[in-house]
Amino acid sequence: MKSRLYSLSVKFGSLAAAMMAVFSVISVKTACMWLTYQPEEPEEIRALKKR
Repeated sequence: MKSRLYSLSVKFGSLAAAMMAVFSVISVKTACMWLTYQPEEPEEIRALKKR
């Protein structure tokens, strides 16, 4: 049972990380929404923005 839960957490953990990476790129390229508001953009996110 423990190994099965570990296997599922590894699969869904990598999926969640990929989804958050995509979400951060999309949020950088769009206007600021209230739900995802940050006072300042982190340098790592700013590097993803295409100029």
